Formats: sequence, C-alpha cells, structure tokens
Amino acid sequence: MAPTETARRIIGTYIGTSVLFTLSTSIIWAVNTLFLLNAGLTIFQVFLVNAAFSFGDVVFQVPTGVIADTLGRKVSFLLSLGTLTLSTLAYVAAAQFHLGIWVFAAASVFLGLGFTFYEGAVEAWLVDALDRVGYAGTRERVFAWGGMSFSGAMLVGTLSGGLLGQIDLSLPYVVRTALLAMTFVLVFFFMHEVCEQRPPLQMRAFAERSRRVFVDGVSYCLHNPVVRPLLFVSGVQGLFFIYGFYSWQRYFLDVLGREAIWLTGVVSALFGLAGIIGNALVSRVTRNGTRPAAPILARIAVAQAAIVSVIGLIGVLLPKADRGVVPFVVLVALYVSFGVTFGLFRPIRQAFLNPYIRSEQRATALSIDTMFSDAGGTFGQMGLGYLSQVVSIPVAWTVSGAFLLAGYPLYRTAAKAAERPGAKPDRGGPE
Repeated sequence: MAPTETARRIIGTYIGTSVLFTLSTSIIWAVNTLFLLNAGLTIFQVFLVNAAFSFGDVVFQVPTGVIADTLGRKVSFLLSLGTLTLSTLAYVAAAQFHLGIWVFAAASVFLGLGFTFYEGAVEAWLVDALDRVGYAGTRERVFAWGGMSFSGAMLVGTLSGGLLGQIDLSLPYVVRTALLAMTFVLVFFFMHEVCEQRPPLQMRAFAERSRRVFVDGVSYCLHNPVVRPLLFVSGVQGLFFIYGFYSWQRYFLDVLGREAIWLTGVVSALFGLAGIIGNALVSRVTRNGTRPAAPILARIAVAQAAIVSVIGLIGVLLPKADRGVVPFVVLVALYVSFGVTFGLFRPIRQAFLNPYIRSEQRATALSIDTMFSDAGGTFGQMGLGYLSQVVSIPVAWTVSGAFLLAGYPLYRTAAKAAERPGAKPDRGGPE
C-alpha cells in the first residue's frame, strides 16, 4: 500500500470506483431483456442467455479469485473492466448482424468472467486495507455508504439507460463501453494494493492451484457453521434474484399495455432510490451494529418472499381487461418496497459474513459465496425462464416467493452458530 494511504482515501477510492463501475454496468439493466427480445430471441432464450452469464460466473469464480490473491486485487479489477468492455461490444455486434442466440450466450459467458474478476476482489481489498490502517469505525457504516453509492449510481444509470433505449436499444451498450474505459483510468491511478508481496502466479501450476483453492475454500466454508448456511441462502436467493431483475420489464409493460420503454428506466431508478433508503436505514435497524444481524436478515427474507409472491399473484389473478395504469402502479410500488429490503439486506449481510472468514482466504471465500448465488441463478433462470415461456412470468414470480422463504430457517441457523463462543476465526473459531 502507498505510504500516504489513509482510511478516508481508501473509503473514497472504494466509493468512487463503485459509483463509476455501477453507473457503467447498470446503464443496460433496465433494457437488457427488451434488447434481447428485440434482437429476435424468445423469453426462454433470453433467460438461457442470462443463464450463460451466471454459468460463467460459477466457472470463473475460483480461478479469478486465485488471480486476485496472487497478481493482486487491482489487477483483477482492471481485467474485469477490459473483459466487460469487449463482451459488451460483442452484444452490440450480435444484435446488429443478427448472429443468433449462441453468440449472445458466448458473450454472456465472458460477461460472467468480467464480473468474477470484480466480485470479491474489491470487497476483499477494502476490508484488508481498512484493517491495515487500523480503521476504528463500523464495517456496516462503510458497506452502507457503498450501498448508497451503488444505489445512487444505479438510479442514474438505469434512468439514463431507459431514456437512451427509447431512442435506440443499442445506445446504452455503446455508452457503457465509454464509461468502463473511464473506470479503468480511475482504478489504474487511484487504487493501491494492500500488500506489496504476493505469491507468484505460475501458469503451469495455475490449474492445480485453482483446484486446491476451490477444494480448500469450499471445505473451509462448509465446515464453518456460520458461513455454511449463508452459502445456501445465496443459492436459494440466486434462484430468483437475477431472474426477477430481468423479467419484471416485460411483465410490467404487459400489465401497462404499452411499449413505454422509458418507463423501465424510471422504475429501475425508483428501485435504486429505494435501495438508498434501505441503506440509510441500516444503522437504525442494526442500532449501529449492536443488534445481532442474522435475526434481522431472517425477517428480511420473509418480507422479500411475501412481496415477490404478491407481485406474482397480481399478474396471475388480474383479468386482461383490467390491465392498465392502476395495476402497473401497484406493481411498481411493491417492486420499490422490495428495493428497500434489498438495500437493507446487502450491507447487513456483508458486515455479518466477513468477520467469520480468515483474511488470507477472504477473496476466495467471498467468490465461493457468489458462486453459490450464481449457481442458483443459472438453474433459476433456466427453470423460471422455461416456466415463463410455457405458462407466464407472473406464475414464475409466485413460485419464486415460496423458494425465498427457505432463507428464514437458514439465517436462524447462522444466528445460533454465531452465538457460540469463539465463532470468529480471529478468536479461535473454525479454521
């Protein structure tokens, strides 16, 4: 780390890069499903393409975690930005030249690779950097700031993407590549590595190292009584979260009865704003970290399951003749309330999980946690996408609500394990 590094600079770099990265990635989120449908794919094929992205996330999580722990978290972030830029351009080319589902799927796999270079690495960089400078503040507050910056950037990005998509559905993807290039420059000049000396990455031993890190990391996480149920929660939530994030656009516009693409940007922006509200409530809900996190997360899981089920049931029970502005507004209100719970959930879960992971394995363990989520997302998008094709999107949402209820007992299990003496590794807990 640079000798002049301070907690303020570390947090500022984390938030600044997160804002620009989220802005660049989120600019397509409000229109991605509509873009793929406009390119000639069916709704099932759209979610097969999205499942390819999740599959890439699963396959590359551990190898990119090894890269982050050897070449460095900054290098991993830069590789992420380069890969995402090229993959986004491939999306535009596939749509422009009608190259079909397989080119979209291949590009999605590499998008997954790009995100795995980012996931875990930046969070691990932040936690280790703050530990090194002796930061005395609560991690919940920093993660909440990061969550608010994420939600704010998402608000601007999705709203801009919807407006650009109303003009041309390819425009958000073109703008995204420019923003990714700007993020590359910011990371290159302002992010400093925490540790100057890392074990060398030898390509001939890379596969064996990845296999060993994967086996050791999974074994460590599965034998940790606090982390293990959190991994399973990630898998359960992954079944719905990505599917839900990319299916509501088509569902809500069908209920509205018109192709007002710009409204998808507005709704996504409202979701981002709701996330900011949820982030702002973190300190109050946790009482500045003094309340146990797992019981709070369990209640949030129940609330999310209920909201998702009601959103689905509205579409199932609503006659086609009654569709229009009023049911659309009701759906949006429920979706925004889901955004509030999501804003609460993320920083609380991050702050709860990290203390139960050893520092030297943090990037890999966080990648494994994401891998469980992406594995759930891969199967969820294929299964729920097929259900959307043969029945309807609202039915898929209703079924998803039942899945999300499984988070409640898993969080309760984690809570009981966290109460045991010596649960944290630094205090002699599970190694």
